Amino acid sequence: MEQFLLILFYFFIAVVTIQVIYYLFIFGKFSFAKPEENKVKHIPISVLVCAKNEEENLKKLIPLLIDQNYPSFEIVIIDDASSDDTRFLVEDFQKIYSNIKLVKVDNNETFWGNKKFALTLGIKAATKEYLLLTDADCFPNSENWIAEMSSHFTLHKTIVLGYGAYEKEPGFLNKLIRFETLLTATQYFSWAKLGKPYMGVGRNLAYKKDEFFKNNGFINHMKIRSGDDDLFINEAARGENTTIAWNTDGFTYSAPKTSFGEWFMQKRRHASTAKHYKAFDRSQLALFYLSQFLFFVTPITLLAFRYQWIIVLSLIAFRYLTAWISLGFSAGKLEEKDVMYWYPVLEIILIFTQLNVFFRNIFSKPVTWK
Repeated sequence: MEQFLLILFYFFIAVVTIQVIYYLFIFGKFSFAKPEENKVKHIPISVLVCAKNEEENLKKLIPLLIDQNYPSFEIVIIDDASSDDTRFLVEDFQKIYSNIKLVKVDNNETFWGNKKFALTLGIKAATKEYLLLTDADCFPNSENWIAEMSSHFTLHKTIVLGYGAYEKEPGFLNKLIRFETLLTATQYFSWAKLGKPYMGVGRNLAYKKDEFFKNNGFINHMKIRSGDDDLFINEAARGENTTIAWNTDGFTYSAPKTSFGEWFMQKRRHASTAKHYKAFDRSQLALFYLSQFLFFVTPITLLAFRYQWIIVLSLIAFRYLTAWISLGFSAGKLEEKDVMYWYPVLEIILIFTQLNVFFRNIFSKPVTWK
């Protein structure tokens, strides 16, 4: 038993070391980054919104896009075979605003229900070389959203990863959703700053149209219903062509799920695409989440037998301190400070939710798009 506890003790030290490396040296690339100032470029932008039965959301979103403080942009609304009055609503807006374009997508037997097919048609119809994407149920955080996101484009930086936040609402579920969003953003922002971008979110994402066509669009994963954002970025993004935008003017917000079941299904859809990432990206994500899980289960036996319990408790405290500091700085940048008060509880619930998602996705496929 003594030999087993010794091995377990050293294993726990290794787990804590991995966690500290992630939080301080990897996530720290974003968490401790200094603010960046970019001049407004005023390059022509096409704002793309893919909509399926989003009439009510578009009533709110289109006026916010129209009011953007930007000199040259068009709004491309892609009506993906909606059964409501989405198409007629956009046509009414077109009568008033000349920079609104409607792309009508009818049901296609080959690509039925595939958002990527609809988005491809919208990208082809866009007249500007730079594309800014969001969802119909999102809204920009300021009238300078386009200006902020487009300011990060340079001659070589042709992909911009933005932050798609969720609205603050009362309740524990809201804090859990926003904590998960904070952790995810910290991860993909940090790896992008390290020169290894692996994903972005379609709620707030920009890239040059040329990047889309150089990558042959979504062709390599067209049969996978989800992943028009993260799978595309996983293929097209590289250290030299990708940058991040985290000024609050450039945020988008959307309404979070209001029930655990709905959020759980959303998590399943998002997780189903990760297995298609590049090998390195899958490995680094797996290592982080596995070490995160093992950090909680490994010391149980050690503490039960009071084996080196002072050192074990010290290691637990040290890991929590480094994680709290790292995520705390990130939360400050992304205006999510309030969730950090609940951090230990939120982390534990999220870990076991992700474990549930992993096993559920093995035995059944989640439903995607609408």
